Formats: sequence, C-alpha cells, structure tokens
Amino acid sequence: MLVTVRTFAMLRELSADRLELELPAGSQLDDAWAALADRYPALLPHRPFVRPAHNGAYAGWGSGLADGDVVAFLPPVSGGAHTEITDQPIDVATLEANAPQPGHGAVVTFVGRARDTSDDGREVRQLDYEVYPELAESILAEIAAEAESRWPVTVTVVHRTGVVPMGEAAVAIVTASPHRAEAYEANRFVIEAVKQRLPIWKRETFADGTEWKRPGA
Repeated sequence: MLVTVRTFAMLRELSADRLELELPAGSQLDDAWAALADRYPALLPHRPFVRPAHNGAYAGWGSGLADGDVVAFLPPVSGGAHTEITDQPIDVATLEANAPQPGHGAVVTFVGRARDTSDDGREVRQLDYEVYPELAESILAEIAAEAESRWPVTVTVVHRTGVVPMGEAAVAIVTASPHRAEAYEANRFVIEAVKQRLPIWKRETFADGTEWKRPGA
C-alpha cells in the first residue's frame, strides 16, 4: 500500500517535506516512521519526541494504516510536554538530553525499573504491562499538561508496555525547571498521578503462577 508522509520544522529539514512510502499491508504508524528513518537516519535520535498524526488527527504509534492514508510526524511544540506509550526500550539518556528548555538549570529524572522481587519477597520471572492505549495516551498528556500548569517546568514522561526485561525502565519521567524545587515537586506529582489515573496494569509471573495488579500497588 502507498501512504503519504509529511514532516515539519526540524524533521522536514532532516528529511523531506512530503513523500510517498510503499508499506506492507497491515502496517502501522510506527512502521511508517521506521521506513522514513531508514531513508533519513538523522531522524533516529528524534523518535522519543515525535508526535504522529493520521489523516489529520493525532494518533498512537500503533494506529493501523490503509492505502492512500496521510500520516504526519511532528516535533514537539515549544514549551509543550512530551508524553508517550511505547513497547520499545526507553532511552533515558536521550530523554534527559532533550528535556531542558533555555533557562532550565535543574533536571530531575525518575526511572521505574522492572524488579525481580515482589513486595512479598517472591522471585519475579517475568513482568509485563497491559494498557488501554488510546485512553492512556490522552490521560498521560493530561497529567503532563497539569504539571506544566502548576509549576514552571517542562515534562517528559514515557511508559513502556508489553514484556519489560528485569532491570530495564518501565517508566521514565524527566522534569526540567529553572530551579530544583519545582522540578522535584512536578516529578513527584507526575509519578503519583500516573499510578492513580493511567489505565495500565502489570502482570508478575512467579514460579507458581501469575498475578495482575496496578503499577505501584
């Protein structure tokens, strides 16, 4: 199938304003990005901060494509939060490097990693997360925007889904601000709101079975 791809601002300068891509049937927005980045490798470091759109509306990376669709890849709007639900490993260093705005001297990072021991001391053999993606994406953006309205910060928050290997990041939150107090407060607010409001569940697999629970429960 053939889809039209558009890019804007810095992404356009690194690739092309508009082009057509031939993709296999059943492809998703993430596949279109991968095909574009294969042509223009300079795009690759920007992936954590790109927001995709599908036929004129924001969409998740897992949104399915059809022949004739128009997709767009947009860089972050200046001063705006970056949020993402992904099934890929989280590159925390890249998030930290791209989070601060001019004048932001304080950067606070929280990383929640998959751990191999449950709260009751049992060995966890596998940890995976299930999410309602469309609702989760809008709620995550809502949480980040709320933090930015309460403190002079920029917020980056990425949550991983699917199987997360032990020791790898399941969630990363980066808050940047002119001063450390606001960055700390906003970061704490975001992780607590994520635990309370995000429609995501984790399944811990033990030697004797599995258990579902809310992250942070």
